[in-house]
Parts: sequence; C-alpha cells; structure tokens
Amino acid sequence: MNKIFFWLILTSAVVASVVALYPRDAAQGQLDEFAKCLATKEITMYGAEWCSHCQNEKRAFGASFQYVPYVECPKNIDACLKLGINGYPTWIFADGTRLEGEQGLEKLARLSGCSL
Repeated sequence: MNKIFFWLILTSAVVASVVALYPRDAAQGQLDEFAKCLATKEITMYGAEWCSHCQNEKRAFGASFQYVPYVECPKNIDACLKLGINGYPTWIFADGTRLEGEQGLEKLARLSGCSL
C-alpha cells in the first residue's frame, strides 16, 4: 500500500510540475497584445476560409486571431476586388504596403513594429 501511495504522490507531483512549467501557447491568447497592436496600426489580413495558407496564419495566432482585422473575401467580394486582392492571404498596412502569401509572425512583427 505504501508503494502505491508513493507512486501516486510522485506521479501527481510530476504532472503538477509539467502543467506549471509548460509555456502558454498561442491558443491560450498569448499573442493578444501583438494582434491588438496590428489592429491599432490598421493592418488587415484578407483571406478565405478554404485557404491553407490563411489557416496557417490564423493558427499561428491561436485564440488571439480574434483581434486581428480580417476580411473573408468570398463573403466580401466587392471590397476585395476593389483593393485588388489577387491571392490569399494578403496583408494590407495603413500606408498601402501589401504582403501577399503566408508571412509568419516574426516577419509581421518586424514590418509592423509590433513586438511579439
């Protein structure tokens, strides 16, 4: 009985340590401030739900993507045509700078001035 109790306590301690030390990932909203900074700087992502590169960009933000200005082009065809969106994703900055294709968080941070 003492061995079972010992292993139960040891296992619980290991699990508790892993949970406590495991870094928060993007899915938990770790990138909220970064996403909000992009919004403040009026940087918008134009994409489509079916686009795998768009899905990768969204996944990189995790739950924080909710703060990223985003336009779903198939649902906003006129707006995307007016802006000349040719491919997905397309990021457009307030000054008109546009980035086409999957960019990644590091590049977005570098070009926007928003810190990760």
